[in-house]
Amino acid sequence: MMKTKTVGIVGCGWVGKPLAKLLSDTFRVECFSREITSDDSAFWQNDTIIISINTKDNYLKTLQKISTLASKSSNIILMSSISVYREFDCEVDESAIITNIGLQREAEKLVSTLRDKLVILRLGGLMGDDRVSGKWKSVSSFSDGEVNYIHRDDVINITKKIIESQVVNGIFNLVASGHPLRSQVHKKNCEAFGLELATFEGRTNRVVCSKKILKELDYTFLHPDPLEFWS
Repeated sequence: MMKTKTVGIVGCGWVGKPLAKLLSDTFRVECFSREITSDDSAFWQNDTIIISINTKDNYLKTLQKISTLASKSSNIILMSSISVYREFDCEVDESAIITNIGLQREAEKLVSTLRDKLVILRLGGLMGDDRVSGKWKSVSSFSDGEVNYIHRDDVINITKKIIESQVVNGIFNLVASGHPLRSQVHKKNCEAFGLELATFEGRTNRVVCSKKILKELDYTFLHPDPLEFWS
């Protein structure tokens, strides 16, 4: 099987931009905003196309357009979210039967009907660098419970390994293996960054399991413990 040589990224934001930088060490990489059009014909011939855009501005129509324009031979990687598990209040993995179909799950289903080769990455709460858990001044109250965070470094490295390993199908949760309480993470960050600690009311019990990606890629998290993401 021929190895991937070219990668196109739709969405050059907080994840897409550093992802493009890392991948460019190994592949020829193009990174565009979501405004890329059918006129950019060369882009749609990339061996792998990564979709890393938010759910705003006609999200489903944009995904349909990308899925249709991309060459049939291209491998598609869709950055999705663990928000698809919002109906669960327990430990959950990729085998869960989702009945509460929100926008993100609808997006996954749409792309899967249009593409034969599709990897769906369900990202946990994206953290690291300037994204500090507890640094939300507009929110003063949270429910407590185990966090399901993922450090941006791990998202980028896992994506690179998926491409290098020639994984072309599957759904994978990308969540750090450590699940401390949200109150613990906020308290530590408030002390470290001089923030005001919010209050906590109620509790959730959702823990998203990422054992599948660890096993199939033989991956070791760079940042397994959300308490240490900003250390």
